[in-house]
Amino acid sequence: CRQAAAEASSAGTERAGAAGAPFVSRFGDDEPRKGCDVLVEALERQGVETVFAYPGGASMEIHQALTRAEANIRNILCRHEQGEIFAAEGFAKSSGRVGVCIATSGPGATNLVTGLADAMLDSVPLVAITGQVPRALIGSDAFQETPIVEITRTITKHNFLIMSVEEIPRVMEEAFTLASTGRPGPVLVDIPKDIQQTMVVPKWDQPMCLNTYMSRLPGPPQQEALEQFLRAVQTARKPVLYVGGGCNHCPEALKGFVERTNIPVAQTLMGLGAFPETDERALQMLGMHGTIAANYAVHESDLLIALGVRFDDRVTGKLETFAPNASIVHVDIDPAEIGKNKTPFVSVNADVKVVLERMNEMLDERDVNLAIDEWRADVKGQQTEFPMRYELPPNDYIPPQAAVEKLFEVTQGKAIVSTGVGQHQMFAAQWYKFDQPRSWVTSGGLGSMGFGLPSAIGAAAACPDRLVVDIDGDGSFVMNVQELATLYAENIPVKMLILNNQHLGMVVQWEDRFYKKNRGHTYLGDPNKSHERVFKEEDLFPDFVKCAEAFNVPAARVSRMSDLEDAIRTMCEAEGPYLLDV
Repeated sequence: CRQAAAEASSAGTERAGAAGAPFVSRFGDDEPRKGCDVLVEALERQGVETVFAYPGGASMEIHQALTRAEANIRNILCRHEQGEIFAAEGFAKSSGRVGVCIATSGPGATNLVTGLADAMLDSVPLVAITGQVPRALIGSDAFQETPIVEITRTITKHNFLIMSVEEIPRVMEEAFTLASTGRPGPVLVDIPKDIQQTMVVPKWDQPMCLNTYMSRLPGPPQQEALEQFLRAVQTARKPVLYVGGGCNHCPEALKGFVERTNIPVAQTLMGLGAFPETDERALQMLGMHGTIAANYAVHESDLLIALGVRFDDRVTGKLETFAPNASIVHVDIDPAEIGKNKTPFVSVNADVKVVLERMNEMLDERDVNLAIDEWRADVKGQQTEFPMRYELPPNDYIPPQAAVEKLFEVTQGKAIVSTGVGQHQMFAAQWYKFDQPRSWVTSGGLGSMGFGLPSAIGAAAACPDRLVVDIDGDGSFVMNVQELATLYAENIPVKMLILNNQHLGMVVQWEDRFYKKNRGHTYLGDPNKSHERVFKEEDLFPDFVKCAEAFNVPAARVSRMSDLEDAIRTMCEAEGPYLLDV
């Protein structure tokens, strides 16, 4: 245990130091305090300044302790537990710091399940704290009792059931270490109410018991593997970079590698922004909803350099036909991902940042120049011949792609963009060019509708100096529409751009392609109105402008291309939250 504590201590110090001055407890060293106060102080010692928590019977002690720590920790009161965990994800994705949410037992805890699965699939550092019934009642089917540890065991990186008040400091240190090291992920901490109420003098110097975990974390990359990587780069004539979410923490190292090699860059949905999309070497997104140039380059490549990716089915399609002629170099911090779907020619189990920094040094030392001008011209020709495009409909109507493109122009690409899940999500990924890492907040692996608005709240809390825009669909937005109340009550200036087509647009797209346009319950509008004709404004259902106004959030609607730019500028320049229905 002591060895693990020593190895991880530097990470804990960085987290605590990030909050500012060295931590000073409001309690005396030998002063007894409740377990809930110990829990909250553990958060303070980790440098946590924002939590997303909704109270209930089994967690109200924690909320009482939070009121005693208001000088250091802000609680943003989302209106649903799913909203709060999505907000914690948005906080983590946009900042790189651990997001924290708190819920009560029973339904409060189970309302976190989708968010935990979402964070697990997208490798989001998250600590979720749940109240639990008193220890004596566990297993008795007590009021609001659910075995949340058992329920979430397969969708968390780790979880804890605290059974002694003395172990709170150690468990919380372990939870943050597990969430933020190696491949990040969600950690659940379940704490019975009687432990929250028990008086104790905490011991903050308890050693962590993570020896096995720490021993399995990858060390520096092996020099032999780096030499193989370099030889593969030197001999390639058609190389492509396949960049994923594992590169979001190392944009400078990635950019340096591309500048030294001039290798074209294709990015996954989760990797958007890791490399500037306005760079001439950027091919934008690959896969099912990607660009022709990106998919062409991967298919024709002789070397595929996979950095922080997992060869997801939405990228690869049939695995046997994905990059059929390419040797694969796979770099990933998680050894389970290497060789899981595609067998690599060179595998490097290490932090992508460390690998790229070392590769950049080797490229400089050996003055490597690649003979790939002909290949780059070939790929550039594909971009020129087959650009992303859309048609303008008649009568000055607004295509959804145009709304996203205009938002990019108005914001000059500097906004943090969140989305729900569906057709609007893909339009946002395709038409908003991300030049900065952690500017794209979306649900990738799980594809959770309702993610957009609450995750935007978390991003705005983490990055208060940046414009945050939720590009959402009408179907996805309504799933967590109650968080409009959070925007108003907490004065969070999130902007919402709703691409309103009265349908589940992505499913409709599949219905058109595979089911002869037969609508299988994908129409979301007024059942008394025809879903086949163009909607007039008075036909829209629900009326999102009135809905927003009911929550004291300013709103407007735009339905003509000629009015679109002014409407988006008005939205972006609003001081507080603002909803624009397009």
